[in-house]
Parts: sequence; C-alpha cells; structure tokens
Amino acid sequence: MKAFNFITPYRVEKPRKNGITMMLDKGMGLRVLEDLMEVSGEYIDFAKLGWGTSALHDRELIQNKAEMYLSYDVNPYPGGTLFELAYMKNKFSEFLDESDKLGFTAIEISDGSTIISPEERRNIISKTKERGFTVISEVGKKNPQDDCKLDTEDRVKLINSDINAGSDRILIEAREGGKGIGIYDECGNIKEDELEILAKTNMEKIIWEAPLKNQQTDLILKFGPNVNLGNIAPEEVTSLETLRRGLRGDTLGKLDI
Repeated sequence: MKAFNFITPYRVEKPRKNGITMMLDKGMGLRVLEDLMEVSGEYIDFAKLGWGTSALHDRELIQNKAEMYLSYDVNPYPGGTLFELAYMKNKFSEFLDESDKLGFTAIEISDGSTIISPEERRNIISKTKERGFTVISEVGKKNPQDDCKLDTEDRVKLINSDINAGSDRILIEAREGGKGIGIYDECGNIKEDELEILAKTNMEKIIWEAPLKNQQTDLILKFGPNVNLGNIAPEEVTSLETLRRGLRGDTLGKLDI
C-alpha cells in the first residue's frame, strides 16, 4: 500500500494505452537500474537505450538490463540512431536479429540523421512489425536547420503514413535538450499553433518528447494527465508522475482527476 493512498489520485495501471512515459536510458549500470525500477518502475512504459549506447556495452549486460525492464512491464528498445547506422550499412536484418537476441521488444524507426524515402520507410515499418516488434517511428530531424525545413503539413503526412504502415507509436522529435526542435522554439517553449495541428492526428499513438519540466507541465495541463510523454530522464520519472497526479504545485487543483 502506498503512503497517503487516501488522498492520492488514481491513474490507470500498466499495460496502459494512454499516459505513456518513455524514459531515456543513457547507459545506466545494472545496480542503478535495479534501484530505479524498485522506486519508479511502475511509472515507466518504455525505456529507450539512447542513441547508440547499446553498442558500447557487453551483450550480457544489455540482456540483463532488458530482462530487468521486462520484469517490471517496461518495454526496452535501442535508440533510433543505432537503427539508422544499421540501415546505412545495409545491416537492417542483422539489426533486428540482434535486437531480438538481446531482449528488446520494440524498435525505433527514424531518419533524424539520414534520408529514407517514404516508400522505404513504410516497408521497414512493415518488416519490423512482421518480426513481432512494437514499432515506434519518430518524426523530425536531429539538426535544427534540417528540422525547420519540415513544415506542419509534412509532419502530419508522415504521422498518418506511419500509422497506416503499422506504427504502434509516433514519437515527436525534441532530442534530449528540447529546444529549437519539433514543437519547441529556441527557448524550449511550445509553439502552440504547430501543437494544435499535430494534436488533431491520432493523439493516442503520439508520444511527445518533453525532456524539460515546463514542457511536461504545459502538455499535461493542455491534454490532461494521460498525455504520452517521452525522453524523460531517469531521475525525473517520479517527478513527472507527481505532475500527472496533481501532487506538485504546477498541477495541483488544475487537473480533472
């Protein structure tokens, strides 16, 4: 039983369709991860082993981490950059094989640092689904100068195309910093006009990368406690959950829960 359970608002338990929290694992060791899962595991739905970090660690460590994540009903997956590298090297099939052997249950399909045609992107999503993985496809570019070339209509088309191709979740790029990318301006504030348009797509499938507290707060206040949020730092998982439940001044008394 949780402390103060008599005043804590309820939130739907896992497996969740909404209110998804995707955490960014930048290379945690197994003992650190074990402590984190004991404290916050129930609040995490997906864990992205960021960028290409998985390739720097021993396979047994990655397998043990994946196993621990799964024991807490958290879906682990490698970062999209690692997929892009495999694609560039024409090693996509081998990438899926290794991901399966390591215990990953989801795959991120992105072209943040590469160029993949819409037809090839749909084909990759389909092949990944056929292999039994949950597909998280990312919309946006890593370089702000490239990302700004994507207008809102381009993003909407890509979101809808990915959903039609079979993507389970659509990740809206914001990187770790959350500034000057996607729905955020150079100061990390939300560009409301763009957000409003993207929000008219399938909100249940969208995960908004929101690494900064003000972004998390604004999105929760706008869409409610069960908005899907990603790129959450491990040490911010419990903090985010307090925002979702109105247990922090930023959202206290402001949510319909």
